[in-house]
Amino acid sequence: MTRSEFDDIRAYIAAEADHAGDLLRVARNLLDDLEHARKREASLRTHYLRLLTAARAAIAAQMAGDDEPLTFIQHELSVNGQLPLAGEGVHQILSDAKGTTAMVTGLESTPMRVTGPRLRRCAGASRTLPG
Repeated sequence: MTRSEFDDIRAYIAAEADHAGDLLRVARNLLDDLEHARKREASLRTHYLRLLTAARAAIAAQMAGDDEPLTFIQHELSVNGQLPLAGEGVHQILSDAKGTTAMVTGLESTPMRVTGPRLRRCAGASRTLPG
């Protein structure tokens, strides 16, 4: 959700008109957007931690004298389709903002694994969700 959409919602809520049904719809949409953002953040964290773990394993393998210490990183990059192309130079990869953007877009669009129905709950014994 964009900053201007949040501003529009704030302005609508601040208006003197009483539209409880509309406010409920807005609240539901906000909850859906927050859930999506939470899932996206969890997905990006997972990818980051997997790559960080692969990098640490590569350093440990190098320190142990392994013949191919980059195996862990190569695997992680190949899983996400991010291995460098033949002939791609280091400086080209480091300066390629378009490639980085494509990589992040690919990571964000990865479908989330759903493990089962999500329980909706409300904090506090006396609170209930409307409708």
